[in-house]
Amino acid sequence: MVDAGPPIGLMALGLVLWLAVKATIAGISIQTIGLILFLAGVAWLVIELAQLSGRRRRETVVSERPVVRERDVY
Repeated sequence: MVDAGPPIGLMALGLVLWLAVKATIAGISIQTIGLILFLAGVAWLVIELAQLSGRRRRETVVSERPVVRERDVY
């Protein structure tokens, strides 16, 4: 199972900072920080999905028949 929550949260935070906030702090652009956070979230999500597809290929499914004991009826 892919853990997509944190990367999507990081992407959302980055988008809010990038698109909605128009401020600078001591010469640092909040929009640039938002863009960097968004891109980091995208990269994180891509890595998570790549790991998931790699795990699915390596999984082996073994199906076993259930054990059934027959009883004699007298």
